[in-house]
Amino acid sequence: MKKLSIILFLILITVKVYSQENKLYQTGLTAEQNLNAIGNLTPYTSGGMGFDSRYEGIKGSPRLFDTLMPSLLNLKGQDYYIKLATNIDLPTNSLIFMNPKNSKLFSIPSGIIKEVKINWKGKEMVFRTASGNKFVKDFKEHRFFQVLKEGQYQFIKIPIKKLIEADYKAVYGTDRRYDEYTTYYKYYIIDADSTFHQIQLTRKSLIKMFPDKKELINNAFEAKSYDNNEDMVINFLNKL
Repeated sequence: MKKLSIILFLILITVKVYSQENKLYQTGLTAEQNLNAIGNLTPYTSGGMGFDSRYEGIKGSPRLFDTLMPSLLNLKGQDYYIKLATNIDLPTNSLIFMNPKNSKLFSIPSGIIKEVKINWKGKEMVFRTASGNKFVKDFKEHRFFQVLKEGQYQFIKIPIKKLIEADYKAVYGTDRRYDEYTTYYKYYIIDADSTFHQIQLTRKSLIKMFPDKKELINNAFEAKSYDNNEDMVINFLNKL
C-alpha cells in the first residue's frame, strides 16, 4: 500500500510539471515567430537597442605629449623643484604625473602650479599658467602656456586641444567615423602695461601691434633664415 501511494504521488507531480511547461511553451513564440520579432526591432523599440557598428572610436589624445616626459615641477609657495615624469592634460588644465614609488598616475590642478619645466627631445620647455595675468580678451584662468621668450616683451604659446566629433550619420556628412583630438595654438605678446595681446605669426599682425617698427618687421620676414615663424618673432622681439 505504501509503495502504491509513492507511485501515485510521483505521477501527480509529473502531470503538474508537464502541464506548467506545456503551458509555458504554448504561450511562447515559435522559432520562426522569434526570428520575425527580432528582425522587426528598431533602435526605438521598447526593450531593444540598435548598435551602429560604423563608429571607429577616438583618435589622438587630450594630452599635450604622446607619453610622460622627464620634468621639474614647482608648486606655488615652494622654492624648490620636484623631479617627476609628467604630461599636460589640456581639456582639464591639469598636470598628469607618475608616482615614483608605485608608478600609479595622478593629476594636479593647474591652479596650484607655479611652473613646470618639461624636457622634450633634449629641449627644455617652460610652462606656467594664465592665473593673475591681464589679457585683452576673456581668457580661461589657470590655462597652461609655454614661455617662448622672457623679458620686457614676453612671448607665449598656448596649446589647445579640440575634439572634432564623428560625422557620418547625416545625409551630407563627411563620413568621418571617429572622434579626433586635434591640437592648435594661440600666441600672445606682453606689452609695457603687462597685458598679453593675441597675435598671429604674420607680418600684418606684428605691424598692427608695433606700427612704428614696420621696417624692422619687414626685414625679419624677408630674411627667411628661421626654422619657423616662432623663431622669427623671437628674433624680432630681441631687437626691440
